[in-house]
Amino acid sequence: MTKIVVRGGRRLGGRVAVGGSKNAGLPLLFAALLTPERCTIRGLPRVADILTTLHLLQKIGCLVGDDAFEAIMVEARDLTSAEAPYELVKTMRASFLTLGPLVARTGYGRVATPGGCAIGSRPVDIHLAGLERLGATIRQAHGYVEAEAPRLRGARITLDFPSVGATENLMMAATLADGVTEIENAACEPEIEDLAAALVKMGARVAGAGSTLVTVEGVRELGAFDHTVIPDRIEAGTLLIAGAITGGDVTVDGARAEHLDALLAKLEEAGVGVERGVGAVGVRAGACRRATDVRTAPHPGFPTDLQAQFMALMTTAEGRSMITETIFENRFMHVQELVRMGADIRVDGKTALVRGVPRLSGAPVMATDLRASVCLVLAALAAQNTSEIARVYHLDRGYERLEAKLSSLGADVERVRG
Repeated sequence: MTKIVVRGGRRLGGRVAVGGSKNAGLPLLFAALLTPERCTIRGLPRVADILTTLHLLQKIGCLVGDDAFEAIMVEARDLTSAEAPYELVKTMRASFLTLGPLVARTGYGRVATPGGCAIGSRPVDIHLAGLERLGATIRQAHGYVEAEAPRLRGARITLDFPSVGATENLMMAATLADGVTEIENAACEPEIEDLAAALVKMGARVAGAGSTLVTVEGVRELGAFDHTVIPDRIEAGTLLIAGAITGGDVTVDGARAEHLDALLAKLEEAGVGVERGVGAVGVRAGACRRATDVRTAPHPGFPTDLQAQFMALMTTAEGRSMITETIFENRFMHVQELVRMGADIRVDGKTALVRGVPRLSGAPVMATDLRASVCLVLAALAAQNTSEIARVYHLDRGYERLEAKLSSLGADVERVRG
């Protein structure tokens, strides 16, 4: 087992580059299943979820190659299996995105019910209901879901809530369906727009991505694409909060301000100076921050994937802040670990009341999920003395070279064994 050791109290400063988006890259990899032609995806981060997806694609017969990970090539010409097995799916929820492309292209897909972070139920029923509307027959047994259809047909689908994964799965499935599909109450995240851009390069007819109504006109076949993934807005936001929580001066190169509007507005409300540049975003933070309330919501609202990090920032802000989580019911598991570091937080259902304290103190803490793990790293950067964060394999699912990036900004952080 490895852990991250942080000796806190250092003010961060300088420039750091954001990596490619994991959450955008995953559906792009699965989109390659829609065509026998070779697809190229550039700028993917070398993180555990991407590596797991590449292994999964190889498992079902795709040829996968990389040019020092700068360009990943996937060719799904001769698929040898239509099954995403449990040993891979259990570690990553996004692997359920194999189902839509497989049934659309081959008429059949079998996927284990997915795993990932234990932050809430996140049922796949919304995916399955949409595929049934497209004409697929769904069967569930022994921990697997099967979808079968000689050919999908276009339909009008209204999602119960704007699920990112369901929107992506149904968009991909609809590209090869007969007729027109309309997805109402669709997710509006930038990752949806990025997937749509790649699908259009393949010859798909997709309109409205990034709005609540996505229209897909099915085509008979799709071709190759060469696409560069968008920057990771969650990593960018995390690095900006790292600057803010240490009272630092940090610029994140490659960050897109239009993808971070909700976070940047809350940082400014908290008294953090924000600079929106062309191809970069920076923060200039003083020693005193104001308590600020946050309520997570689907895009363009405040992202749930930045809730834990923002809570860490609020632990030393002046006053009381209310953090309300509306997306996942179990996304306050980091609270008790922050309390171990001296934070004053009380949870009541979906809301956490954070009373700012003068300072945090270093402590041994344990990560419980991907975003909680990085929240503890941020808190440790601002804490006095040394903190040790265990179970950092969660961190590796979504952050590439985080210790190196923080170190380049002046942090005293390292990964150690034992």
